[in-house]
Amino acid sequence: MSGPELTVGRGVIAELVRLAAFEVPGVARVGRGGAAWRRFLGGPAVSVQVRNDRVLVRLWVVARPGQALGPLAGQVRAAVAATVERLLGLDLGALTVLVDGVGG
Repeated sequence: MSGPELTVGRGVIAELVRLAAFEVPGVARVGRGGAAWRRFLGGPAVSVQVRNDRVLVRLWVVARPGQALGPLAGQVRAAVAATVERLLGLDLGALTVLVDGVGG
């Protein structure tokens, strides 16, 4: 007999990824930068796929002015990885962080 099994939907994973990224100091917002029409046509700011029991995440963020973008992306990666692996108990297969703008 095996223990209870937890199934987590992609929407739940995406929301927790968004919250983890937004909590990183230096992230102005989780989303695409640029004009409103570009953000609308670009699709969701968090893309989640589950393949072979591994989670693949693609995430767009806008940085606050004055932030070093390389370290910021690394902090976002660490926060999202911790959320997916520790809080959700899932294996992170790939994580792509795209800094798509600077500003509010």
